[in-house]
Amino acid sequence: MKVWKSVASAVLVSVLLAGCGSNAGTDGKEEGTASGSTVSLKVFIAQPRLKEHYDKYIEQFKAKEKAEKNIEVNVQLEMPPADNAPQILKTRLASNDAPDVFALHAVNEIPPFSKAGYLEDLSGQPFVDKLLDSVKPSVTDASGKVVAVPLETLSWGYLYNKDIFKEQGLEVPTTLTEMKAVVEKLKAANITPFELSYKEAWIPQLFLPLTVGALTQSEHKDFLDKMNQDQGSFSDMKALFDIFDLVNANGTEKALEVGGDDGSAAFATGKAAMWIQGPWFAETILKSNPDINFGVAPLPINDNPDDTKINLSTSTSLAVSSSSKNKEVALDFVNYILDDKDSSAFYEALKFNPVAKIHDFKSFPWVDDALKYVNEGKAYQDPSIPQAVKDESGKALQGYYSGQLNQQQVIDALDKAWKSYNKVNK
Repeated sequence: MKVWKSVASAVLVSVLLAGCGSNAGTDGKEEGTASGSTVSLKVFIAQPRLKEHYDKYIEQFKAKEKAEKNIEVNVQLEMPPADNAPQILKTRLASNDAPDVFALHAVNEIPPFSKAGYLEDLSGQPFVDKLLDSVKPSVTDASGKVVAVPLETLSWGYLYNKDIFKEQGLEVPTTLTEMKAVVEKLKAANITPFELSYKEAWIPQLFLPLTVGALTQSEHKDFLDKMNQDQGSFSDMKALFDIFDLVNANGTEKALEVGGDDGSAAFATGKAAMWIQGPWFAETILKSNPDINFGVAPLPINDNPDDTKINLSTSTSLAVSSSSKNKEVALDFVNYILDDKDSSAFYEALKFNPVAKIHDFKSFPWVDDALKYVNEGKAYQDPSIPQAVKDESGKALQGYYSGQLNQQQVIDALDKAWKSYNKVNK
């Protein structure tokens, strides 16, 4: 089992971020890269399952840069697992070893990274005018500067096998009680209700934004503000355990030995009817079974159907390091991500949603499923939870699943992680 470092370690890295950030920026007035030169560009993206698509697109970029500017670009692509990536990136940034271009989570990481001075201002770059109006705010920092190009925009809750649901005469549940009825009917048909894959801590962590996001729309609207002021507690989020317990009691075995890729393969081949996961695994699922018919639905967390909503988020986005010594080429690369000619095929191959006006590929069926809820007003923006708290929740829920922690210990760990974050970031 992959276990995260302690909160104290995360706090130390946050201190380094805060302390070193002011020295990371440059004035941006570097000389242009000379024609005929060779440039090594370091790119950091925590999506190893999609490596073949990135490799292909990078080769296209290198050819374009050579043809148009006579610059030979050597791209050093680093693709760590999602569990390790945040810690690795923070350490690299804090030690002045930043990649030229790096992926970050738009909602969770743009605010602190921009405040620390690590992100180049991209507001004047050509790609900005191509962004959809609905997407642009998610990659804009508190001062109004666009600081990243979005890759993934997501509408998610859980995935379900439409064919299994149809065969069993099941409707998508809108309450926790209805979900329990679905679970019982699946079990009666000898079908495992849920795929469990907790080897990577970021996967059980998904229950956190789903619970917080839903409850802050209704009975706990001030939860985030209270937590940011050291006045709240995750004891207000006990619905987390209701749904987590239901899923775990009716899921596949050996969850702590199963990662995202293995979970994708299992779900793709019908080993379970549902998976608490987002459509970012669509490409991997379809690789295992191109014929699977799966959908996206909002996860019920209680018996209030008004709390059963889709999570809307922009996650993986690419930023340019403000301290990059190869800024011209780095800027060319992020602009190429939304290239008029090549970008649509790239995003379609990755199974990502359209994010720009130039994207002309047809949206995928699971995107349309989620969009139905969005159009009905049954959606919320992904809650802004500190990454350190999300990291701690993944580790804590692994411990809770294995019986090493009880509910109160999980709550105490999350409260402590948020207070530690506040102490460093005030």
